[in-house]
Amino acid sequence: MSFLALSFSLIFVLIPLLLSKVLKLELEKDVVIATIRSIIQLLIVGYILTFVFESEQITYTILMVALMIGAATQNARKKGASIQGITWKLILTFIFVEILTQAILLGFNIIPAEPQYIIPISGMVVGNSMVLSILFLNRFIAEVEARHDETELILTLGGTPKQAIHNSLITSIKASMIPTIESQKTIGLVQLPGMMSGQIIAGADPVQAVQFQLLILFLLLSTAAMTSILLGFLSYPTLFNKRMQMIQL
Repeated sequence: MSFLALSFSLIFVLIPLLLSKVLKLELEKDVVIATIRSIIQLLIVGYILTFVFESEQITYTILMVALMIGAATQNARKKGASIQGITWKLILTFIFVEILTQAILLGFNIIPAEPQYIIPISGMVVGNSMVLSILFLNRFIAEVEARHDETELILTLGGTPKQAIHNSLITSIKASMIPTIESQKTIGLVQLPGMMSGQIIAGADPVQAVQFQLLILFLLLSTAAMTSILLGFLSYPTLFNKRMQMIQL
């Protein structure tokens, strides 16, 4: 695609701008900022990836993944600011998920140990973990606040913090995983996933594109489970003090 052809795609930006203006949604500024940021950020990333791929140095690959984890942590931590130590909990979760998934992919030779495979897949893994962590934290905090009296009652009756928070924790984990599970049920029927569509547009064999997409789908399903469960079990102990009393969020 040429830059001239790409410029014509800005028509798709004008549509929401016009609709926002006509309906007085007052989203024009946000749309413009989002468009400008996406252009700048993606162009910068494009040139950086070109350099990383050509250099084939593992150090640059690690730095790119670390940058992804840092950005994901910075974005997700805002949703769990009331949970003590949420920053390091998110970092630990993202690092664990990334290392485990890459160990399986590279250990079983599912993908080559090359930057052009590791970095894009890492981006999908970390990005999905970020979204799942935000969904989990939103629901978990809401559940804890809504079930505060129930939790206090269980503690009063001699229950442990784990027993007291169990319902809130399990409900939040299930709720954060539902979007990933439901989207996979209709994949290929309602939508053609991005990776598959991109490969087909690039001229790849559709069956080969499907195989790569299935890899990503299975990977993201595992990522969803690991992120929600690990973050949940790292977070709930900090809601209680040494006397097993619940701390107000």
